[in-house]
Amino acid sequence: MLLKGKKALIMGVANKRSIAWGIATCFHREGAELAFTYQNERLRENVAELVAELPGGENIPLLPCDVTSDDQITEVFHELAERWGELHVLVHSLAYAEKEDLNRAFVDISRRGFGIALEISAYSLIPVARRAKPLMEKAGGGSIMTLTYNAVERVVPSYNVMAVAKAALECEVRYLAAELGPSNIRVNAISAGPLKTLAASAVRGLSRFRDIVEEKAPLRRNITQEEVGDVAVFLASDLSRAVTGNTIFVDSGFHIMGLVD
Repeated sequence: MLLKGKKALIMGVANKRSIAWGIATCFHREGAELAFTYQNERLRENVAELVAELPGGENIPLLPCDVTSDDQITEVFHELAERWGELHVLVHSLAYAEKEDLNRAFVDISRRGFGIALEISAYSLIPVARRAKPLMEKAGGGSIMTLTYNAVERVVPSYNVMAVAKAALECEVRYLAAELGPSNIRVNAISAGPLKTLAASAVRGLSRFRDIVEEKAPLRRNITQEEVGDVAVFLASDLSRAVTGNTIFVDSGFHIMGLVD
């Protein structure tokens, strides 16, 4: 029960294949008390059905939060302050880009699409961290984590504008880690290998890339939600109390490979 007594907010569950849901189930297994956000009423139904499967799920708060709204972000943390008074862990698993800006040539990415991808996938970490800070300070410290992908350092066809957003996100992790460290708040990113998530379904060629990982990664296999979740448990627990500002790869070692043909 590595997370017993810890209160964790999970942002970004869309369905049972979401990385955020894999993290949530591992947190629950380790004794964490959970709360979830959802973007809109359509997704609320998905999240509610999943949470209902957890023991004690009827008591787990589900909070609306469209991260393009500062008011909604503020309300989430106001609710947590009223309910819990403190926060130990924040999981930011939010990413979005217009499908057209994933599928078109990189040189043709639209100004509007670039802005949307950066706002939701990268900028959103900043306001949620800002509002989490006082609750984590009341808890004596905390752990913030987000999800990235190695298209930041390697060209992945069709990842396009999302790669730029993830690069900004990783930069934010380092700056936030430096600024929040004196409050004993750690900030890290998990760079997961390709999983069959709702977000990943918008990236053409995902199935082929999963085949390549299985063939060429040092461990010769793809990863699972639970494996990402277990690394998130480490980052949320006191075992990682001296780990901050890092990007931790959970990709069967694929990121170390150069030419793979």
